[in-house]
Order: sequence, then structure tokens, then C-alpha cells
Amino acid sequence: MDNTVRKAIKALTPSLGAGEARAVAENIFHWLKGWSRTDMLIHDDTALSPFIREKVEEAVARILKGEPVQYVTGEAYFYGMWLHVDSRVLIPRPETAELVDMIADWADGRADLRALDIGTGSGCIAIALARTLRFPVIKAIDISQGALHIAEKNAKELKADITLEEADMLSYSPEPDSLDIVVSNPPYIDESERSDIEPTVKDFEPETALFVPDSDPLKFYRPIAETARKGLRPGGKLFLEINPRHAESMLSLLSEAGFSEAETHLDIHGKKRFATAIQPTRTP
Repeated sequence: MDNTVRKAIKALTPSLGAGEARAVAENIFHWLKGWSRTDMLIHDDTALSPFIREKVEEAVARILKGEPVQYVTGEAYFYGMWLHVDSRVLIPRPETAELVDMIADWADGRADLRALDIGTGSGCIAIALARTLRFPVIKAIDISQGALHIAEKNAKELKADITLEEADMLSYSPEPDSLDIVVSNPPYIDESERSDIEPTVKDFEPETALFVPDSDPLKFYRPIAETARKGLRPGGKLFLEINPRHAESMLSLLSEAGFSEAETHLDIHGKKRFATAIQPTRTP
């Protein structure tokens, strides 16, 4: 590949490490050429146009200044899909893919489940569920028109049948007993953790989707729990991505809200990253 990819990896390695540098290079070439990792090997000796070489150099320069490769290329890989992303939405994380796996495992092949994704952002969770569950009915809400524009574009291109709605998670009210699944990955990083967050995240990703005040770290989880309590059918389940710092407080909140079987679950790094709870049978 006239040495372009090797030069890119060499330039990125001191900052990112060899493995991440190669992954970033693959993202760049998927964006510019539509190539997979295999395609890159097949085309190793292919001469690249001056335009492509220039675009690679520009992308590498932006990444070395700290900009996430996903915002440079405008796309992120998540759950077997390439999604459009820009600075209006968070970049989907591998941990969030684990949340989708948890939901799919719980659904266990059942058809026609109804799900609500609260704070959908790029639409990554809702679209992954639409493509994974059997004939689901999925609604995804977000307060950001920009995020909904991105989610709509992703859903259309990936042929995912989801309904998008502009709504505030702090006050959203679903139809009673209308849902089998409520899922959310709301803002949950404490303001006091800001200094520990990588610059590529805190300097580029949308603040409102990341941080919560130290004085009220569960700010978004209380209304989400209320929404789930109203909307879930008996036996329906709430799935949350959470801050491991507040795992015990999260369990208390869910129990006090009236859920049963409130539990936390570890992510691949051994952190309490998820919480789930079941909607109990309603008493007359």
C-alpha cells in the first residue's frame, strides 16, 4: 500500500501503542476505502492516490492532537455495525455492547418484545436490539435533536425498525404496562472524576452526555426508575449502565422504587458496570 498504512501506524504507535495504532489505521481505511482488515492485507501492494494519502495524513495529524478517530472518520464500530457518529453523540463503548448481550440473553429468543431505550444518542443500543431480538417493537428517546438526527440516519442505513422520539428522560411518561424491556446508559460520570478522564473523551465528547453533579450522582436514574416502574409489564426488566462508584446506592434506589431482584453485574474489566431489576407482579 505504497507504505502509507505502515507510516500511519508508525506515527500513531508512540501515542497509542502498537495494537491501538493498527486498529485506528483500520478505521481510517474503512472510512476512506470501505476496506476491512482482510481487504487491507489483500491490497497491501495497491498504489493509493495522492488524495487518499493526503486524507490519511490529515486524519493522523488530527488524531495525534487528541481527537478521537471516530470523530475524525465520522464512524464507530459497535456490535458488528458501523455507526455514524459526531460530536453530538457519545462514541459507543465495548461495555455498552455487553449490556446488549445481557438483554439478548434474557430475551432468550422470545419474539415481539417491546423495548424502550432512554437517552439513545447514536441509537447504538436500540439498533443493536432491533437487529438481534426476534421481531421487537423498539422506541428510543433523546432530548437532543442532533442525537436523534444521527440515530435516524443510522437506523435508516442499517435497516433497523425503531421509533425515535424527542423527549426528556427526566419527565418521560410511557403507557402503563406497555413494555418488556427498559434500557438506559445515561450520564453517570461524577464531576469530581473529570480530571481522571482521558482528554480525548472530556475535550471532544458531549459534556451533557457524560457528567453529573457530585451532589446528585443518581440524578437521571431516579426518573428512569419511575419510567420503568410505570411502563414495564409484570416480569419485565430494567437494564442500566452505571458508575461502579455508586453501585450500592443504585441497588438501594431500585429496591426503594419497588423493583424486585435488583442486582449489579460486572463488566469485562471486573467493575460493577451494570444494574438490573425486575418489575414485580402488581398487587390489586
